Amino acid sequence: MSAHTIFDNAPIGSIIAWSDATREPPARFRKKLTAWQSSNSKGRLIRKQGGRCVGNGSLSACFTLHEADYGASGVVAIRVHRTFSLESKLHFTVVERPVMGSMRVFDRAGDDAELVYLGTNEAEAKEWLTRHGYPGAVLQEVTADEVGADAVEGRAA
Repeated sequence: MSAHTIFDNAPIGSIIAWSDATREPPARFRKKLTAWQSSNSKGRLIRKQGGRCVGNGSLSACFTLHEADYGASGVVAIRVHRTFSLESKLHFTVVERPVMGSMRVFDRAGDDAELVYLGTNEAEAKEWLTRHGYPGAVLQEVTADEVGADAVEGRAA
């Protein structure tokens, strides 16, 4: 599906895969494999941003996926996010939707909010918040309307 379809229909917290439709090179070609992996991977949908104006120019709508965390001993040193414009030519697929009743934790309220954690329930999300510093955090439950949107992928709900 297109980037527009993901933006319009995939709920925040979904796992989204992207692909450029090329075949994966053999592992022995490390440089080619690394380049291929940058256009063929997956991540959790953490943010959607509508189009906006910056100075004299304008930026198109986009969405951001959390691809990976790198660190050691429970400390995240590098967090990898990928942002895709709605004009992206890549092919996207919803791999997994968040479970109904799970709780999303956003870093702040408003349109610029970013998902920082997806808990299985409200108690787990609140417990997670006590260990992490997000003073302006907002909790939002995943509803049946969002989970039942399998029609996006061409299946009957």
